[in-house]
Amino acid sequence: MGVGDIAGLIAAIAFAILVGFLIYPLIRLGKLFDQIAITVKESGDHAIPAIDEGVTTVKQVNKSLADVNRISDSASTTVNNITALTDLYGSFLGKPVIKAASTVYALKSTAQQFFTKKTARKQVVPTKPADVKTRAKAPTK
Repeated sequence: MGVGDIAGLIAAIAFAILVGFLIYPLIRLGKLFDQIAITVKESGDHAIPAIDEGVTTVKQVNKSLADVNRISDSASTTVNNITALTDLYGSFLGKPVIKAASTVYALKSTAQQFFTKKTARKQVVPTKPADVKTRAKAPTK
């Protein structure tokens, strides 16, 4: 055996020791990848029911929103009907009531003026000079 063979043998032993030291982290890395694969599989198994529950929840919320839309449409229709009914009552009853009230008011004010003129005619006009101011305020015929 020559020097080159001994050098080659030392290099081969050093390489075998290096491979021995590197194989342990590689085995650990393989176990880590196995754990990651198991975790991903379990996550997928648990995610599908969660997604199904989410879909069910969204469907129920959509049904509730449809009910709310029907309720709000009914409320809007009711408000429109009440508005139309109010306008109808206002046009049929409001104007005649206003006319009747204005007629009654006109009759009342005319009657008051008529009776105040009668009582004003019956009042005696003062003749004293001190009452000149009150005479000027007395209504004329």
